[in-house]
Amino acid sequence: MKAWGGFQGLTAAAKLLGVSAQQQQSELAAFCWARAQLGGAVQQLTNLRTFAALPERVEDSSQQQGTTRNIGISAHIDSGKTTLTERILFYTNRIHAIHEVRGKDGVGAKMDFMDLEREKGITIQSAATYCQWKDTNINIIDTPGHVDFTVEVERALRVLDGAILVLCAVGGVQSQSITVDRQMRRYGIPRLCFVNKLDRSGADPFKVIAQAQAKLALNAAPLQIPLGLEERHSGLIDLLTMKAYSFDGAHGQDISVVPMTADQQQLAESKRADLIERVAEADDELSEMFLMEQPIDAGTLSEAIRRATLSLKFVPILMGSAYKNKGVQPLLDAVTAYLPAPEDTNYTALDADKEEEPLPLTSGRDGPLVALAFKLEEGRYGQLTYMRIYSGTLRKGDSITNSSTMKKLKVPRLVRISANELEDIQEAEAGDIVAIFGMECSSGDTFTDGSGRYSMTSMNVPDPVMSLALLPKSRDSGGKMSRALSRFLKEDPTFKVSVDGESSQTIISGMGELHLEVYVERMRREYDVDCEVGAPRVNYREAITQRTNFDYLHKKQSGGQGQYGRVIGYMEPLEEGNKGVEFVNEMVGNAIPPAYMPSCEKGFLEAANTGNLIGHPVEGIRIAVTDGAAHAVDSSELAFKLACLYAFRDAYSKAKPVILEPIMNVEIRAPTEFQGTIIGDVNRRKGLIQNSEAEGEDVVVEAQVPLSDMFGYSTGLRSMTQGKGEFTMEYARHASIPSEKQSQLAATYRSSR
Repeated sequence: MKAWGGFQGLTAAAKLLGVSAQQQQSELAAFCWARAQLGGAVQQLTNLRTFAALPERVEDSSQQQGTTRNIGISAHIDSGKTTLTERILFYTNRIHAIHEVRGKDGVGAKMDFMDLEREKGITIQSAATYCQWKDTNINIIDTPGHVDFTVEVERALRVLDGAILVLCAVGGVQSQSITVDRQMRRYGIPRLCFVNKLDRSGADPFKVIAQAQAKLALNAAPLQIPLGLEERHSGLIDLLTMKAYSFDGAHGQDISVVPMTADQQQLAESKRADLIERVAEADDELSEMFLMEQPIDAGTLSEAIRRATLSLKFVPILMGSAYKNKGVQPLLDAVTAYLPAPEDTNYTALDADKEEEPLPLTSGRDGPLVALAFKLEEGRYGQLTYMRIYSGTLRKGDSITNSSTMKKLKVPRLVRISANELEDIQEAEAGDIVAIFGMECSSGDTFTDGSGRYSMTSMNVPDPVMSLALLPKSRDSGGKMSRALSRFLKEDPTFKVSVDGESSQTIISGMGELHLEVYVERMRREYDVDCEVGAPRVNYREAITQRTNFDYLHKKQSGGQGQYGRVIGYMEPLEEGNKGVEFVNEMVGNAIPPAYMPSCEKGFLEAANTGNLIGHPVEGIRIAVTDGAAHAVDSSELAFKLACLYAFRDAYSKAKPVILEPIMNVEIRAPTEFQGTIIGDVNRRKGLIQNSEAEGEDVVVEAQVPLSDMFGYSTGLRSMTQGKGEFTMEYARHASIPSEKQSQLAATYRSSR
């Protein structure tokens, strides 16, 4: 097969030179004879030439590229993102002492600067920082791993050029790893994988790589293999240079070349061959060299990896142990070598003056200013607005225009951010991530220099799935609570606030128990507001299951001008997966004057906000008006709006409505001895087991469970597993509930009214 691959390469070259098919065939016998005679010698010579040409160290192939990298670090919870960021800051001299996420010194990691983050040992808010590695400036955003704070990952990835996906060498590809990978694909972000925690008991990086290839469908291969695992982990073998490196010193800062054993050399050669083959699948230049069996040196391979990574066809995998200070410096080299600079990324704005025509942006300081406000934060000196500059230059004192409101604003103070520390700067240019104080705007607003009405595309914001009722304990706390909720609304697009029309309670909605718990605690600490918290409410939805017609006449006459409006049409469920509410005008003629059609649409949409069963919004429905009638004197916009509202309520009950509840993807990890207890509890909670498999000494159970049955699960799981179990939960879909539960909820709703 190798001989045939080589001949195919020659055939392709012959075609380019115009050699006929007959001539090609006549050469086949001679080629095969020569290849058979010289096969062993050629292979030996190829190996000698390949490794003799390798440099001592791969030169940074990005030196001719831009000198800025904007990267995010994302992963499943407890994969070591924040620990990795702490080491990066140490090796780039941004900090001079290493502190741990759950450190005993009470300091905590640099990027977890909120008191709540340090107490809980988790990242709640994405935190930005910057550093310099060799000649490259790196802007880093450390994102949360908990699914309740997924919007922090969304808005970080929206403005970044590249990312590092951290995978645990023991846990492998977990539920949130899959979610993060999906987010990276959504925004087309090139990424590296870093297999962390090689020092942990049960670490198996090759199993993790196989999971990344299978579960994430990545064309991925390692650039390194470990020198020892678990407590014997001491360093890495670089498959490009074929050299082994150890990381010594108090903080792994002393890197030295160490000899390899014969077994290690053999494994490295095998993995290097696999790496070349995987990259060749994604890069035409390397593919040609691979088919022609030409020697591939480290520089050539590095350039091919960069091209394949930027084209999203290949994902390099690096590895190490951030906690044990191993493998972080090569990861920084890989960031500069393989991830894109702003100049390598094609960004597009929408020109509002030309019907949102796409406008390619050149990432240069001389272009028109286009900057996106992607995150808001309330600081000591007012609102802090995080901005990514896509084009042009932003200077302190400049007047810039908000494309959403067309208001001109002055830049009073421009800063770079390093966690909770700020550094004043005079200007920033395309590719930079900076912050501005004292600017009133919303998350997602685009700013320009006034040369045009440009806007960047918005990010994906998931709907909240859980609600809580809040009541301040003291009367004078109402104003403070309003200020706190107003601030949180600006900061977090997934956080919603409403007032219950019947009970007048303030309702907050979010992505889960932890999400809402954090905001209630922040109100207490930052605004001195103690609240009584009502029982969690599930955000149910309603839907219809069959088509039904309506013909409703709204007629009212009580002296003076009356009200008259008649609407005829039908309502039907939309195709599966469509959650919207569609209004369709199928009128033939003007039985209803066109001026009243907007009122009809408004009436139907308003009615769909409150279903008849339990008062929750209706989704997945199409409402069509086919006919109607109007009165020359008594018809009005109000009359037709009321006619549509009543027509909806009348027809809705005949369309066999159902209640939909949120179903959650739940992943539970605990010691194998508790497997039976966990599965039994999931079944008791009306969950459906999707998968159950052993990973080392643990079992991982994947299930789909109704959200209403998951309240208080963290406490239940701790008691079932002696505190050794953990779980993550993510919204999957809405699904209809059993008829007996529907009757119970509907009866409760009617009695409360």
